[in-house]
Formats: sequence, structure tokens, C-alpha cells
Amino acid sequence: MTTPHGRPLEGLHVVECASFVAGPTGGMTLAQLGADVIRIDPVGGGSDHLRWPVAADGESFYWASLNKGKRSVAVDMRSDEGKELVTALITAPGPDRGVLIDNVVGRRWMAHDTLAARRADLIHVRVQGYPDGRPAVDYTVNAEVGLPGITGTEEGGAPVNHVLPAWDLVTGLSVSTAVLAALRDRDRSGGGAFVEIALSDIALAGVANLGWLSEAAERGVERPRHGNHVYGSFGVDFACRDGHRVMVVALTEGQWAALCSVTGTGKVFEALEAAMDADLTREADRYRLRETIAAILRPWFAARDRAQVSTELDGARVLWGCYQGMTDVVAAHRDGAHPVLADLTLPGSAAAITARSPLRWNGEHGDAGAAPSLGRDTGAVLAEVLGLSDAEIGRLAGAGVVG
Repeated sequence: MTTPHGRPLEGLHVVECASFVAGPTGGMTLAQLGADVIRIDPVGGGSDHLRWPVAADGESFYWASLNKGKRSVAVDMRSDEGKELVTALITAPGPDRGVLIDNVVGRRWMAHDTLAARRADLIHVRVQGYPDGRPAVDYTVNAEVGLPGITGTEEGGAPVNHVLPAWDLVTGLSVSTAVLAALRDRDRSGGGAFVEIALSDIALAGVANLGWLSEAAERGVERPRHGNHVYGSFGVDFACRDGHRVMVVALTEGQWAALCSVTGTGKVFEALEAAMDADLTREADRYRLRETIAAILRPWFAARDRAQVSTELDGARVLWGCYQGMTDVVAAHRDGAHPVLADLTLPGSAAAITARSPLRWNGEHGDAGAAPSLGRDTGAVLAEVLGLSDAEIGRLAGAGVVG
């Protein structure tokens, strides 16, 4: 990933004091674009240092992948000397320094006004659970915006949680956006910024911006569950002859025409339109008649194995995808199918799979970044940024202030 002058964020220095998904995702995004991200952890590791999934030797695939490409500093942040070291790193002078990403709660010494007293143009992006500072995680805010109640089979019953921490990931990308916006503003005005991003606000904004809250307000009832059917259009899964399943979607008139053409069902659907006073070029009518449409199409898929389905749907430019397990994705990566993925060796020698930046600059994803080792860069960072001598760093290590 290169521009005519190197990676786009080379020269930018960011300090990250954040755990779990959102904050580290923001820092990782900046690091993969060239920023020097210094991650600060407690000596011995924070609460996410050994979070699952883990390798056989106990190393966390999760922690290593979210923090790759960063420099790791381990500090006892309960000690006065440790607090001063971290404060000095955050507020270090220089036009490309003074950027902090955190999600800390209750540390008065890391409050924005305290830090800004040391560096007035500090850019401070803080991740929160709720705007009032109460804790929350993706799985709790997702429940509160109503998504588990409209997820799952029509038979319903208990809410169905989404396993992907989508709001965490969106929050992480919002963190990197906030940093870049604040840097742009600082370049123009010379002032700093304190940006707060609450996970609950990200979730609420997401469902509101999709129009889902407006729909609930107008109708006064919850959206019904429809299993794998796409809401408001046509899309559902089909079983192939060999047991594989595929997901087929027709959002546009062209996609619907392609599906009718390849399956040879055009005449049948013309008759259905006449009988049901419908126009299947319209998404609303395809949604209304989704069960009947699926029943008509099902025999075509059942008569073909996945390979034949793939060839024919691709040839007709139908919008579709095949259901796969993650082991299938791993196998495809081993065959070189996914350039965005990369192999990573953890410090304890465990093999891992991670990702490069999904942003392709001039056609290149760039390097994924090296796996971090807790506290590996402590001495180098303290010497480089704060000018500490080997003797001073040795004394701090001996006293347990740094790891």
C-alpha cells in the first residue's frame, strides 16, 4: 500500500489505551495506513490480552490480530511514575503527535481537561458504552435496538443474537474517521478536539439511518421474522442436489430478469402475475409473493449440484453466494483466493490468519502488520519519545513500573 510518498499516514503518531474491539480496531485501521500506533497495556496484560479464540499454547488470536502493526508498551498505570510516563507519551510535542484513542473509565489523570492542560491541541477520541459513561458491549446494545427480535425463523420464540460484533466494528471505523477529521481541523485551526463515541449511539444511528425506526413508529408493531428471506425484496436460500446451499437475491429489475431467464421460469411468473394481480419487476410484489416464488424456483436448484448452479448463475449474472464454513474460507485462502487475508506468526510461534487493510491503494492492500508481543517496544518507545536513558529505563523496569 503506497502513495507517491509512501503509506498515506506515515509520520503520524497515535497513542492507544483501549481494550476489546472498538478502540483497537480504530488504532489498527490507522496503523495499516502507516501511522505509528503505540498501544499501552498494563504490565502483564489487560482484560482482553488472552481473550478467545486462542491458539493451543494459550496465545490470543483475537488480541494479536486486532493489535498487529502497533508498538506495545507495558506500564503499571496504578503507580505515580507509570501515570506520568503515559501522560508524557500522550502529550509529547510535535506536529504529528498528541493523538489519543482510549476507552478508559474513572481515571481522573486521563480526563481530557487534565491531558489538554499539558497539550492544548490534543486530539482525544474516547469510546464509551453509553453517552453518560455507563458500560455496554456490542451484544447488549444490539439487544436494546431490537435486532434479535426480528432475527431468526418465522416460528420465533426467544430472541436470536447476532454473533458478529458489528457495532463494535463500525465504532472502530468511526474512531479512525474521528481522528482523521480532528487532524484536518487541527491543521486548519491549530486547536485540539475531544470526540466521544458511544457504542449505543452507533447502534441507534445504524438502525435509524436504515429507516427501521421510522417503520416501527409508523406501523406501531415489530417487523415480523422471515428466516433467511430478504426483507422488502426477494432473496432466500436454496438447497442444491449435493446438499450445498446457496443464497440468491434479486434486488433490482435486472437481477430478477436474470434469475427468471437462467431458471426458465419466465412464463410461470407471468402467469403468477396475472393470477395475483402483481408486477414482479417491483420489489414489494416479489416480497409479498416470496414463498410462492421460492417454491417455483426450488426444483431448479434441487436438480443441480453446486458446481452446475455456480456455472449457470454466474453465466447469467445472477446475484448469489454459496454458504460456506470458515474452514472453507481457510482452504480458499491456502489456495490464494483472498489477497486481503495474510498469514501471521504469533510470538509463541502459533500460526494465525489475519487481514491486510481492505482499502486498496493503487491496487495494493499493503502489509498486514507484524504480530505484537506485550511490552516488546517499551524501552524503544520511552527512549525515542521521552528521551529516557538505558539506565532510567532499567530502573523503571526493576521497580515494576514498566514491563
